[in-house]
Amino acid sequence: MADVTPIEDAPRRRTPSADPEPLWREVLGERLRELRADRAETLVDTARRAGISPQYLSEIERGIKEPSSEMISAVAGALDTSLAEIASDIGRDLTRRAAAPARVGFALAA
Repeated sequence: MADVTPIEDAPRRRTPSADPEPLWREVLGERLRELRADRAETLVDTARRAGISPQYLSEIERGIKEPSSEMISAVAGALDTSLAEIASDIGRDLTRRAAAPARVGFALAA
């Protein structure tokens, strides 16, 4: 019978108890919602200028949809920013979140 060499698991970058890394689409949605809120605009106003439906913009903001770069660029333009600026903001946010220590929270019921 042939010798069997066990294969070791790949080293983990994060511990199982650590918060899961956020998805890019989730951070994108958060950033777009912040930009829209800073302008005190409704979904309808921003979506109309971007050329998309308010429902689709809502799904992007909630991190449900993974929009194309063309869609992100259209929404960015409607918010008077650029795809490059949004991508840079998201990169900084993801870097900051990765560097932050894991938080443990407790809630007390009144």
